[in-house]
Amino acid sequence: MNTRRHSTGVPMFLRMLARAAVLRKGTALSALLAIIVAAAAATAMLNLFVDVQTKLRKEFRRFGANIVVGAKTGESFAPDNLRQIESAVSGHGLAVPFAYAVAHTEKDQPVVVAGTDFALVRKLNPWWAVPSWPDNAGQALVGIRAARVITSDGAPFPLTYQGRTIRLSPAGTVQTGAGEDNRVYISTQDFQSWTGLQPSVVEIAAYGSAAEVNSLLATLQAGLPGADVRPVRQVTEGEANILGKTRSTLLWSAIFIVCTAALCVLATLTGWLYDRRRDFAIMKAIGGSDRVIALFVSGEAAVLACSGALLGFVVGTGIAAWIGRVNFHAPVAPRLLILPPVLAGCLVVTLIATLLPLRLLRQIQPAMILRGE
Repeated sequence: MNTRRHSTGVPMFLRMLARAAVLRKGTALSALLAIIVAAAAATAMLNLFVDVQTKLRKEFRRFGANIVVGAKTGESFAPDNLRQIESAVSGHGLAVPFAYAVAHTEKDQPVVVAGTDFALVRKLNPWWAVPSWPDNAGQALVGIRAARVITSDGAPFPLTYQGRTIRLSPAGTVQTGAGEDNRVYISTQDFQSWTGLQPSVVEIAAYGSAAEVNSLLATLQAGLPGADVRPVRQVTEGEANILGKTRSTLLWSAIFIVCTAALCVLATLTGWLYDRRRDFAIMKAIGGSDRVIALFVSGEAAVLACSGALLGFVVGTGIAAWIGRVNFHAPVAPRLLILPPVLAGCLVVTLIATLLPLRLLRQIQPAMILRGE
């Protein structure tokens, strides 16, 4: 007998929920919309919160090195040292060696010449303003300020280092607003055959989190005890500050939107239950307990929360992908791991929003409501 009563009670309860939603679909839709907005905002912000760190780090790597390794003053790195650095950085970033020498022009004016691998430099510093890169031997990339002294008309020019002269053709200019504007860059092969000097500085764009960058920094310091291994403070500190502030902004924005949506759900559910006070009075009059009514109201709220969370998750995932495409030129990948906390959050917020209406329902006096008082 109890089994039969239980089996008929559950379908009846579900039919009551469906009937209540149909009869007051306007109010139900308002509550559902508020939950969808909260779930969509939370999904979008959490997706961005997780993915924006990777995206921003990738953008930061476009602004050059975050670690610099320098040889002892007046010395250069041996080939074994360069291989050691490349081995440590392999898979964790990009290492670009630079060799420097002070040469003189025809007018005996000093100019800093750097020898490097142009293909690696283009990857390390894509932000450099370079109209044309060297692609042949004997070509140079001339700093915008150095060009005014060396070759204002773009003609080939000679440079002399310790009595040895090389004649170079300017392939293009470089402008960064920093020391690069005063230098002349040539290929490593041209530089070594001309000066005989090995690289003395290695600039590294290390990928990964702050902990991973610090780990690489410690590895290089331990492996090269005589070298000057240091982070580029402007880049590393700026990256940490921006990442922290961006993630904090996303998190607080999500909290604010969810709290606002919770207030909307509270107001909507309160009005919804107030309009139905006569129905609940009848339920009490025919023997319905406060527990049954609370279960009924919580069931309605749970159905709305689950429906809104699922729809909001889909909408929020689309919003996050759009934001990623617009700002980072790459979509933010959807993460199903975010769905459980979004679903749980919507359930908790919606059920909390029913506490005040449920407290009001307990104060309903069936006789007074049914008399129209």
